[in-house]
Amino acid sequence: MAVYLDYAAATPVDKTVLAAMMPYYSEKFYNPSAIYLAARECRIELEDFRARTAKVIGASRNEIVFCAGASEANNLALNGVVGAYGGNVISSAIEHDSVIKNHNLLPRQQLTVDKKGRLNITNLKSRIDDQVSLISVAHISNELGVVQPLNAVSELVAEVRKDRQKRGVKLPLLLHTDASQSLYLDVHVSRLGVDLMTISGGKMYGPKQSAALYVRAGIVLTPQIVGGGQEFGLRAGTESLAQICGFTTALELANKRAQLENRRLSDLRAIFVNNLENLGGQVLGHEKYHTPHIVSVRFSGFDNERLVMELDEAGVQVASGSACKASSGESSTVLKAIGLSEKEAGEVLRFSFGLMTTEEHISQAILALTKILRD
Repeated sequence: MAVYLDYAAATPVDKTVLAAMMPYYSEKFYNPSAIYLAARECRIELEDFRARTAKVIGASRNEIVFCAGASEANNLALNGVVGAYGGNVISSAIEHDSVIKNHNLLPRQQLTVDKKGRLNITNLKSRIDDQVSLISVAHISNELGVVQPLNAVSELVAEVRKDRQKRGVKLPLLLHTDASQSLYLDVHVSRLGVDLMTISGGKMYGPKQSAALYVRAGIVLTPQIVGGGQEFGLRAGTESLAQICGFTTALELANKRAQLENRRLSDLRAIFVNNLENLGGQVLGHEKYHTPHIVSVRFSGFDNERLVMELDEAGVQVASGSACKASSGESSTVLKAIGLSEKEAGEVLRFSFGLMTTEEHISQAILALTKILRD
């Protein structure tokens, strides 16, 4: 059986999650907006899922909007804020494409990062003028695994708000984070200090195309999908209780496992990084501020697509970067943002670990990589 080391791209649906979802495909198939008893019971369960999701992240029930995937949630956050308040957006150069490509449509500024992939707070402060209504910073880069200084960004946002209030500037300043890769870290919204937050079910052993957007009470968004008025009027369309149930169950399981998995995967990562460096690999990202499950490494002189294919033939499944970038054939904006040339970016592999990853899997990957690099 192949060794799978691409959990940042997709995770299998947990058996507990799948079992919880199944009734909503058969006996609980009703439209929650209908008024007969069976449908009203589905509505009650929908609101229970919303309350359970809110509890995990320290929010209120009416602050949770269920979406069909993180890309939709990110679009609703960015376009929704600018549509409602005007102004423009600041985001980092290492965001997911669902944020970066919105910059083609919205007034925006794109912040550079340092060579380790971390946002510079001083640089951010100098770029916030009275026309900025939203700052969007991913909690964790999906390609580098670098954890961004969200608390420092939040403190800066609070300072700017106070200053605007004193000067009578009415445009709000809001902070959004894409926390799709944050399943092993604290995602409590008050502790992170965010106003909007995207969470992805497909990255935490829930179904693909399931997500939630946290929207702090009092924030107005312009809906991006209009129709029947579901999800507080922000996301029209009959709710899929199966997807929402799967998302909620996966989030609760991830929250329970987070502390132990963080420690376990941190140990595996340390072993793996040591072996990669012994093979001559240049591990990218930050040595201190990183998630335990993502390792990005460059092997000078080796084409990453060729390495991915040869590793696949050897029974090890890895990525050459973001799955979205790989499928489109585009080069990585993230790797360019940390100063790599086109050629250097084409020498980078991304390994990512998950629940089923063991030390034996790590050893198998290193053995396969060693043989390929030395042949």
